[in-house]
Amino acid sequence: MAVVVTNECVACSVCVTACPFGAIEMQENKANITDACTACGACVENCPVGAIKREVEVSEVTIDKTQYKDVWVYIEVAEGKPRNVSLELLGEGRKLADAQGQSLAGVLIGENVAELANEVFVYGADSVYLIENTELAHYSTDGYTKAFSDLIESYKPCVILIGATTNGRDLGPRIACRVGTGLTADCTGLGIDEASGLVAWTRPAFGGNIMATILCPEHRPQMGTVRPSVFKRPVPDFARTGEVIRVASTVKAEDIRTKLYGIVQVIGSSCNLEEAEIIVSGGRGLGKVENFCLVEELAEVLGGSVGASRAAVDAGWKPAIHQVGQTGKTVGPRVYFACGISGAIQHLAGMSSSEVVIAVNKDPDAPIFKMADYGIVGDVTEVLPILTGAFKKLKGIA
Repeated sequence: MAVVVTNECVACSVCVTACPFGAIEMQENKANITDACTACGACVENCPVGAIKREVEVSEVTIDKTQYKDVWVYIEVAEGKPRNVSLELLGEGRKLADAQGQSLAGVLIGENVAELANEVFVYGADSVYLIENTELAHYSTDGYTKAFSDLIESYKPCVILIGATTNGRDLGPRIACRVGTGLTADCTGLGIDEASGLVAWTRPAFGGNIMATILCPEHRPQMGTVRPSVFKRPVPDFARTGEVIRVASTVKAEDIRTKLYGIVQVIGSSCNLEEAEIIVSGGRGLGKVENFCLVEELAEVLGGSVGASRAAVDAGWKPAIHQVGQTGKTVGPRVYFACGISGAIQHLAGMSSSEVVIAVNKDPDAPIFKMADYGIVGDVTEVLPILTGAFKKLKGIA
């Protein structure tokens, strides 16, 4: 928030005009800043006599950062195996750990998950912190937050990477608040800041129009959630082994304020975009909602998932859970079909990690063709039935 140095204010009212939020008013021939101030700084920049200053809040940080070391990756388990994003983050965590001369550890929480430790080692971890408890058999905010927070307090990691899944986006900020540190959410890039040696977390801001790089200089651990499929899964090294550090769980039934009565599968495989090897996405070029069945038919024949552009979602043709792009899901399948999608920069950012891109669009100058490995110029409603029929014939489907 800005403050007015009253004995320097000349009541020129320039700040009143300059404030885009109407947060400044004149009282007794002096400028007065109200609670509507958003600290945008417009008044500071426009005051001709420099009578408005930025109010700087100074907080004393007493943390001993030298006690914190090593990089941790939270290994999220789904249906008895690690999620792809956790394995992807082991690859990036390995790079960060090597750059800082530290070790890489995976964090496994659950019930009967010890056998997954070997897979964590194969993808780059030096050690695994293992917490097993019947109360942790299924994810709960309370149980996993307590287990993870207690682990941090005991072993003090320097960096923690968490996949930006539904559970990861729930767990990450709760842990950060519990241990008193910051968290950079929904990251699409990781690196090391050369000047400070801190982790440089990169994420989209202002609706994806700019990319912000964020540092956490005064608190530990440095934490962030990272979008699935932004990074490639590292090449497994089956000769790798490591140390399993078993940690006794302190979580009790009374610590968990929710009770699980059952699990209902409401989202089928056609919507599991982060894990899909083949994705068929439709966009505004389909013309109308009824034509989306052409995308769904091709995806079904190929055993793939159904995606959609933001335009298709905004039009109500598909739920937001199917959206691919900067404001949707980031994907990295082996094959990505872009059907009737022009290729806005926000959409390209969400599927640029795809190994092979096949585009179908009637506009030969559509931006999607610049990224596509294969392109078909034509009406998507005419091309898709032909492709579906050809794949059916190849697979021997009547």
